[in-house]
Amino acid sequence: MDQKPLWRRIVDFPLVAMLLAAAVFILAVAMGQLLNQYVLPHGLDPNLATALHATVDIALVLAAYKLIIVRLGEHPRDDLPGSPALKPTAIGLGIGFVLMCAVVGVAALAHVYQIVGRGDTSRLVLDLVGIAIMPGFMEEMFFRGILFRWLEEFGGSWAALVVTSALFGLAHIMNPNATWFSSFAIAMEAGVLLGGAYMLTRSLWMPMGLHAAWNFTQGEIFDVPVSGMDEHGLVQAQLSGPPLLSGGTFGLEASVIGLIIATGTGLWLVWLALRRGHVVQPRWVRRGALRAS
Repeated sequence: MDQKPLWRRIVDFPLVAMLLAAAVFILAVAMGQLLNQYVLPHGLDPNLATALHATVDIALVLAAYKLIIVRLGEHPRDDLPGSPALKPTAIGLGIGFVLMCAVVGVAALAHVYQIVGRGDTSRLVLDLVGIAIMPGFMEEMFFRGILFRWLEEFGGSWAALVVTSALFGLAHIMNPNATWFSSFAIAMEAGVLLGGAYMLTRSLWMPMGLHAAWNFTQGEIFDVPVSGMDEHGLVQAQLSGPPLLSGGTFGLEASVIGLIIATGTGLWLVWLALRRGHVVQPRWVRRGALRAS
């Protein structure tokens, strides 16, 4: 019998813990925005300003995670352990880079992606921070580190994978040039891929690295729009041909090429997690098994 007081049992309930963690995350982000707007110096070089603002935002969210979020719920844990961090991050970076190279390569073979000129490195720092590090850290912290974690603790791995994938796709519906198909594609290819990486490793390092490399490779290296947002790459490239293959103005993430390659890899990661016994049963199933034993 649970001897915890009622208030603690309520706070520890997975969905309540998830809401509390989300509130802490949002508060940390809001504090970062206030500091960037009213405290940090203005008029800086754009590259330096972007790096400084990102550092403040990430530092505040990371502090909120380490000091508060990891202590919430019935089974407190840290999904961003200091060790090991390098290996899973490197693996994630490698997977993200290879996957996007494969997507662009197939698109080139299908004659929907073409390099038309040389780019430059003038936006290298801006893109490294703006489309790689910040989304990789912030979005994975929220969608996998908070939503997936406690949805899984309540409803099991399959429910968490479906719900967070759908929410991740829906979160991109307001992006430039977005359509319902592009959001469906994001839900499938990114939601399953990143959710599978989290299920397999039980850490945020691999999905963060994968997310960052996927974005940076397509935007800064290959000059492909990142989730509908036009980027400035090391080359100048254009997409043409049927939107089903090119993704249209949203980019290759809304193409069947990206959908098949990324979703297939995501399902492979989920399969590996299943083989290794990393699939969590719903809370009521686990509690029923404990009572039966």
